[in-house]
Amino acid sequence: MVIAIHPQERERRAQIGEDKSTKPASPAGGPLESALLHIMQQHQRLRREGESALSSAARVDGGVQELFVNEKRVEAESLGLLAARYRKQTDHWLAATNDINSVLKEIGDFENWMKVMVFDCESINAAVRNIHQ
Repeated sequence: MVIAIHPQERERRAQIGEDKSTKPASPAGGPLESALLHIMQQHQRLRREGESALSSAARVDGGVQELFVNEKRVEAESLGLLAARYRKQTDHWLAATNDINSVLKEIGDFENWMKVMVFDCESINAAVRNIHQ
């Protein structure tokens, strides 16, 4: 079996040192042995490239896994900070509400005191009128 190579391809291979079509695999080998040797070399090259790609994929997968773990950690920290911020805001609102309740209670106490004072003044006024009559 003879493999025909285009003259330009043969010239390109000769320039980069790939032209093995003119050299037999062994002194006693013919074109069939040369083709088989070429197929074996190509198979070994493809196997090495596959192993290299698998190794690279494993490294990339490890990096992706690390990024995923970091992303989950950042999300957890973010949720924790958000919860702390909401807790602080809620505590602030609760304190403000308690202050307002205290002020309203004081206003109510003052209003009650004023009613007592008005009643006492009216009682004193009535007593003074009764004395003058």
